[in-house]
Amino acid sequence: MSAHTPRTLFLAPVGSGVGLTIITLGLVRALDARGVRVAFFKPIAQPAQKGGPDRSAHFIRATTQLKPADPISQTEASRLISSGDEEQLMEHVIANFHTSCADADVVVVEGLVHTDTLPNAAAINSALVRALSAHVILVGKLASGSDDDYADFESTLEITIREFGGVKGENLLGCIVNRIPEPLGTPPTELAKTLRARCPFLSRTGFPIIGAVTENAELSSPRTIDIARHLNARIINEGELDTRRVRNFTLLARTVPNMLVSLKPGYILVTPADRADVVVAVAMAAVNKIAFAGLVLTGDTDLPPRILELCRPALESGLPILKVHTNSWQTATHLSNLPREVPIDDIERARASMEHVANHIDAVWLAEKCAAQVEARMSPAAFTYRLVELARQANKRIVLPEGSEPRTIRAAALCAQRGIARSILLGNRDEILRVANGLEITLPDGVEIIDPAEVRERYIDPLFEMRRHKGISRHDAADFLEDNVWLGTTMLAMGQVDGLVSGALHTSANTIRPALQIIKTKPGARVVSSIFYMCLPDQVLVYGDCAVNPDPDAEMLADIAIQSAESAISMGIPARVAMISYSTGESGSGADVDKVREATRIAKAKRPDILLDGPLQYDAAAIADVAAQKAPDSPLAGRATVFIFPDLNTGNTTYKAVQRSAHVISVGPVLQGLKRPVNDLSRGALVEDIVYTIAITAIQAKEA
Repeated sequence: MSAHTPRTLFLAPVGSGVGLTIITLGLVRALDARGVRVAFFKPIAQPAQKGGPDRSAHFIRATTQLKPADPISQTEASRLISSGDEEQLMEHVIANFHTSCADADVVVVEGLVHTDTLPNAAAINSALVRALSAHVILVGKLASGSDDDYADFESTLEITIREFGGVKGENLLGCIVNRIPEPLGTPPTELAKTLRARCPFLSRTGFPIIGAVTENAELSSPRTIDIARHLNARIINEGELDTRRVRNFTLLARTVPNMLVSLKPGYILVTPADRADVVVAVAMAAVNKIAFAGLVLTGDTDLPPRILELCRPALESGLPILKVHTNSWQTATHLSNLPREVPIDDIERARASMEHVANHIDAVWLAEKCAAQVEARMSPAAFTYRLVELARQANKRIVLPEGSEPRTIRAAALCAQRGIARSILLGNRDEILRVANGLEITLPDGVEIIDPAEVRERYIDPLFEMRRHKGISRHDAADFLEDNVWLGTTMLAMGQVDGLVSGALHTSANTIRPALQIIKTKPGARVVSSIFYMCLPDQVLVYGDCAVNPDPDAEMLADIAIQSAESAISMGIPARVAMISYSTGESGSGADVDKVREATRIAKAKRPDILLDGPLQYDAAAIADVAAQKAPDSPLAGRATVFIFPDLNTGNTTYKAVQRSAHVISVGPVLQGLKRPVNDLSRGALVEDIVYTIAITAIQAKEA
């Protein structure tokens, strides 16, 4: 049980279908992103429409490091209530609550929604609020933008407010309104103004609007695998069944020329299995990089094997093909009845929905209202939030040499939309626009395309001048510039762009080598090194060097420690630097530990303002109880935030072991010590990884 009493926020629905689960999880995300120690609690389970576990607790465990207690089953809760044992039920709830809240300052509690199997949800919610001494946040929704819809919402909200003691009730904090039919990107403050303008009750009473969340059709997009499960379909070709998203579906029953307008990316295409002409047309479109969500073949006949073989290139492009026995009309009817709720295994959609909600909640006002203690810590959510904010302030131009790569294009568009950076895509303009069109992306004004073929010649002489002392000719410089990474790096060296990000297609060596040769190290830096930002459950740590220097000497290691401390400070992470070794303090000897000891001495002499100590074993640096035994006199032992490893073998092995065994998100490698910022990507990088790397590069450019 926690040593203090946390503030409890209870989310209660205003009507049905309000998206209570996603709003609750989004609120957890919003508070965590602002440094609030937050926990989640679901008192009573509410299984999904098709059965399975309670989705809320499942998604919290899958997307955060929180470990809430299992909710009481709905069957058990109903049994206790019907037998008059409500007090016993609440005792069980309180016990689970204390298990869930740990040392949190705020606990977000998800209430129950009225259903046919839980008709008394409102009464149970009221009892739970009393038992938990909770503050109530009401969650409602708008189904459309009509006057009648606003009137219905207002009426239902007013009734629910009365049930909780009225507008002035001491337990009521305010409301969150979901699925507002306004354009994406509309600021929450403007959404709140619209709500008050169209709901006289809200305007008259001044009832707080804590969150105003726009409808986002992208977040309602199921995967093709969800369609297959819903239709109980046979899989003819799996393709990218698990990852493609469904934006809509269309029935292909007309002649091929008349149906071409329906061939759109993200669509599920439904057609009878005997329409070989339609199947071949769809396959040709897929080969031309129109990323359909899938093709559903209907009826009792099967597609002839020869036709399937003719479509082999489309199958290899990732096109999923499903087969059902129902006719096309019945299949389309089934598709229209697909449930809106997020499937239990669609963690990507749940995480994106949480982020969307979090961006539309006034978590700062809420934390202040609850008088919640905001701890100076850097949680993973707070880290990414700070990344975006600092990048927006920097407003830098970042060149992306892999300009036609799909993830890179999507990341560039997202960075422009969110104001993170102004991206420059290097590549053939027609190819980039074709790929963007296939992804249904309209490149915003903040994205610039530069065709290398049109500009390459103007960089030959500058590169020749930069490298002539190494004996290269103009012909050599021209050959180097055929590589877009070299071209982008030359642009960076000339100050025409502020930073470079590459590696989605190239190796680390391809990305880093040009920078080492023409960007070089900044004044005072002895080496170029790297760090990873390790997003652990409660805080973000810095690991260095895990990617560049195989066996740094003591001078280099001291330089890496100073660089890494500065990188931590730039992101709001308090720099407590531990120089890691197999020995702590004076207990060991040997060349390896002596190197760490000497590096510690050099770093302290150069930067006495940085809290730094070593040599320390990892457990003594990270765990207070171990530090009390092994390093009782160390000023930082047990609470290090920056870990400097003695060599690449140790650093790379440690970061990968922590990343994989603890399921930790790592951001990096982030390069340090260059005059201008260049950063590498993993070739398996997700779009989100590229966005955050661009943000870090923009922040580094501001500090360069």
